[in-house]
Amino acid sequence: MTEAAGVSAGPGANNALALDRTLLAHERTMLSWVRTSTSLISFGFSIQQFFRVARADDAAPARLIGPSEVGSVMMIIGLAALLLAVLEQRAALRQLAALYPTSAGYPPIPRSRARILAALIGLLGILALLVRYVRL
Repeated sequence: MTEAAGVSAGPGANNALALDRTLLAHERTMLSWVRTSTSLISFGFSIQQFFRVARADDAAPARLIGPSEVGSVMMIIGLAALLLAVLEQRAALRQLAALYPTSAGYPPIPRSRARILAALIGLLGILALLVRYVRL
């Protein structure tokens, strides 16, 4: 049996199941990144709000980096990690689609549901940053 680039010629049951396992592994990885980003965003927001309430009456001390800035940086890192994870998963799924084309009889690569969740968490993180810097 000849193989080109590590992929066998036909879609067979083994290859279809291997494709499914790989797709599910990519989804689990994306969900792990979503979980990590959610933790960073929510913890950063919590730090900001706690110190905002705790120091409501105090005058702001003159320092370069305070708790609010640390919270903002945590939220920005969470959003950046989420964006990088989405881009990485998108590239991986495109590579799978190229290796296992539908023209060769493989099933189409489905859209990622984890990416939808990542978009919602990203909107939540942007909203948290807006709450910090924009007085509505």
